[in-house]
Amino acid sequence: MNKRASFATRMGAIAATVGSAVGLGNIWRFPYEAGQNGGGAFILVYIVCVALLGVPVMLGEFIIGRSTHKNMKGALLQLSPGSSVYRFTYVCILGAVVTLGFYSVVCGWVLEYLLRAIGGGMTGHTPQEYSDIFSGFVGSPWRCVLWTLVFLMVNFVVLRRGVERGIERTSGIMMPLLFLLLVIFCINSLLLPNAMDGVRFLLSPDFSQLTWKGVVDAMGQAFMSLTLGISGLVTYSSYFKDDAPLARDAAIIATLDTLVAVLAGVMIFPAVFSFGMQPEAGPKLIFEILPSIFQQMPGGMVWAVLFFVLLLFASLTSTISLSEIPIMFLTEDRHMSRGRAIAWTAAGTLLIAVPSALSFNVLSDVTLWGMNLFDLFNYAASNVFMLLGGLFTAVYVGWFLDSRIIAEQLTNRGRMVSHVQNYTIVCLRYVAPVAVVLIFLYCVGLI
Repeated sequence: MNKRASFATRMGAIAATVGSAVGLGNIWRFPYEAGQNGGGAFILVYIVCVALLGVPVMLGEFIIGRSTHKNMKGALLQLSPGSSVYRFTYVCILGAVVTLGFYSVVCGWVLEYLLRAIGGGMTGHTPQEYSDIFSGFVGSPWRCVLWTLVFLMVNFVVLRRGVERGIERTSGIMMPLLFLLLVIFCINSLLLPNAMDGVRFLLSPDFSQLTWKGVVDAMGQAFMSLTLGISGLVTYSSYFKDDAPLARDAAIIATLDTLVAVLAGVMIFPAVFSFGMQPEAGPKLIFEILPSIFQQMPGGMVWAVLFFVLLLFASLTSTISLSEIPIMFLTEDRHMSRGRAIAWTAAGTLLIAVPSALSFNVLSDVTLWGMNLFDLFNYAASNVFMLLGGLFTAVYVGWFLDSRIIAEQLTNRGRMVSHVQNYTIVCLRYVAPVAVVLIFLYCVGLI
């Protein structure tokens, strides 16, 4: 029997797990949410939410994965023999494939814009022309599908190399470079005229602007930014070594993920205010507003290229972790070769990705509940699968898992002292379930 793969080093495991959490949402959603909900006030609430919600649920997934060194189904079968809780695995896999499908479309957009930037196509246009360029691109069926396929091909080439040589090595290179690029961008933004206006917009605490909506947004952002609920962290933690300090690593991962989001705000808002633009969220920010800012900077072509390289790194490390969820299940539960499991995962992903890419053009008239297919898959991933998964993890680990297993994992079977066991159990039993239910009720418009 072949020895099960694992991360070779603790730093490699942390880099890979941070990479799974850091994504486009850190760059296009968090800064805008902070700016519109009291700046520093929102960030303070977000940090509290990470501590009370994000880290405990992350530890719950770590405990499930590292205690068994198996995929989600195998872990639940081992931890709860004779129970049917393992069936929730299929919800997690479907959530991962849906998320990967629509997310890969946006990642394909990043590749298109990176190529444009390298060719000098991101300079010399008016803001309206940038808007027209983006509309023309997403309106082209073959280009959207082509770049989605190219991105997925790159993603699966990395995965084909395995855990240590593919996932760990790629994350170990990309994550330090991502942080370096963010710091370079931040320094450049802070040197622009009127940069401090943007910094104040982002960081100055204004509790008068922080509503209950902002608090719920902070809870949702904390939960979704760490990619909780679809067993990605169960998968990665199953590759952790038995001497990894789970609580310490969870704190490091959550801190680095938050740092990326704040640095993204420091990168974006000083530049936005310096050039008199309006802060926006979503694709409009990175595909229309920021390109129009880069062209006004000295060396604008270079900044545009570096920015889309940064986005590519964030995109790829996130999709690698999403892909590994079904791949690991197929190799261990269905006993497929890794190559065959990758092929099946690619086929399932394309069933979501291609309609998502076409929802802006030939399938634009196809809507369900008032949403096109891309928006529908996005909504389902963020507001259904992740929330259900987070609620499951919190309730299962907090109420049903043997507390001795929790203690063994947090203390590495007594080899180290941990002071967070009671804290983790209380948060998983009471805080996280209430928070997830509130987020869900808010998302469906009931509160």
